[in-house]
Order: sequence, then C-alpha cells, then structure tokens
Amino acid sequence: MSETHVAVLMGGWSAERPVSLSSGKACADALERAGYRVTRVDVQRDVAQQLAELRPDVAFNALHGPFGEDGCIQGILEILEIPYTHSGVLASALAMNKVKAKAVMEAAGIPVTDHAVVARGEAATGHVMKPPYVVKPVAEGSSFGVIIVRADATHPPQELYRTDWAFGEAVMVERYISGRELTCAVMGDEALGVIDIVTKGDAFYDYDAKYLPGGSKHILPADLKPNIYQQVQRLALEAHRALGCRGISRADFRFDDATETLICLEVNTQPGMTQTSLAPEMAAHAGYDFERLVSWLVEDASCRR
Repeated sequence: MSETHVAVLMGGWSAERPVSLSSGKACADALERAGYRVTRVDVQRDVAQQLAELRPDVAFNALHGPFGEDGCIQGILEILEIPYTHSGVLASALAMNKVKAKAVMEAAGIPVTDHAVVARGEAATGHVMKPPYVVKPVAEGSSFGVIIVRADATHPPQELYRTDWAFGEAVMVERYISGRELTCAVMGDEALGVIDIVTKGDAFYDYDAKYLPGGSKHILPADLKPNIYQQVQRLALEAHRALGCRGISRADFRFDDATETLICLEVNTQPGMTQTSLAPEMAAHAGYDFERLVSWLVEDASCRR
C-alpha cells in the first residue's frame, strides 16, 4: 500500500461539472484500487482553504472547463506548494484560450484553420466569413457553445442572440474543415495511438456524441496511411511541446481524405478520464490499463510545471 495521500479534485462549477464528477469518481476508484490513500474533493469556491487544511501529498486534477482547466486551480496549487497532475499554469491557460493556442501552434509550424475573433453581436448580425464556418466560444470545452454554419445557410447563427448565452461576448469564427475527426493523446513525451471518431450520419461530435452511450464509435488504431498516422502523432507531440503541456494531453484534428489535408483544431490539457474516455482508451492500447495510467499521473505530479 502506498503512503501517498491523493486529493482528487472534481466537480467545480463550469458547464462541464457532470463530466468532471464522472472523471473524478473513475480516477479516485482506480487510485484506491492501486493502493493510494484518496480524498475526494468536490471543488467549491473555498477550495484553497480546504486544500490548505487537507495538505495532500498530491492533487489529482480531474476538473474540466473554466477554473479547473485554464490555469486558475493550478495557480492555487502552486501557491499552496501541492504537487499536481496534468499541465501547469501557463500551458493550461494557453491551451484553454483557443485563439492564443492557435497562435502558438501556428508559430510552431502546426497547421491550423483560418479564423477571426469578433463580438458575439457581430457574428449574429452578418456572416463573418463565407459559409461553411464554425463559431466557438474562445475558452470552453466539451463543444459547449459550438455552432456549425452550413454552406447553404441563409443567415448567421441566431443562437448568438440568446439572452441565456453563457460563453462570453467574444467568439472565434473559423473555417469549417470537412473530413474525419481524429484525435491523438500524448503521455509524457510519447504520442499514443490515433483514434478515428465516427458519429452517426453527418452528426457533429458534440456533447451528446462525446458522452452519451452509443453517441460515437472509436476506431483504434485509425485506418490511415502509415505516413498520415505518423504525421498525426508527430503533430500531437509538437503541439504538446509548443504549449508546454505536461502529464497527458489530447490533440484533436480534422483530416480530409480527398486532399490529405490535416488540421489541428485544439489541444485538451484535461481530457476526459473515465475508463471509456478517449485518452485512457489510447493509453490502454499502449499497455497502460486505467489503474496504471492514473498511478503514472500521480507519480508524474509536481509544482512549477
């Protein structure tokens, strides 16, 4: 049995709270099976005080979305000098901000889409670019607030006028890339396998496709030409390094078979961590079962990441 006391941070108050609770429970259960002493922390606004009193040896970050994935909780853990898993303050903040992440990746030679950042009202009143295009919140995860504007759209997305819009006043409009949805995780300094995500019909890989049973099918390893498969792995590793990620990250891509165009969409520094999530699936394919994966993350934890 390990003497290490691990606080598993989960929940929070972002739109991704339900996903985080699922990730946190799966990770806490696996860490207990692996012999760690585990405290489950449903993160609230008093988390700094709670952690200061708890004084765990390691904080396992199973939070998703704003506050948990954007450098905020990482900063608190740095101040408290509690080693933590996944990426540090800067990498988390960069990757969560899709605009800044694109700038860093483009400077590193990683192919990204054409894009513009505009006010929500501007994107609602006129087409910012010729359809098809995608409208995204600048800093959200799990496809929350993502709108696909099809080629035959007669008007800009009216959803942006909603009074209950909760994703900020600035949005990113980017060129729609047709093709296959590919993803590749990086663990430490190693790119894992590539998954081809197949949704029903022509459905967008949205929240339901990600998390509801049967919402999508994962093909691992993806059926790609060897050179394309290796290119996805190489670009995922380069994106991980360019943003300064640590622990495990997951890069998402679009690939057009007809033109063999490969585009990196974004990097997720806090990928889903249930036993059926994409990153653990890729880790298992590489020989890391779920208990070994979460144990590796705990042993990899540090401050000043």
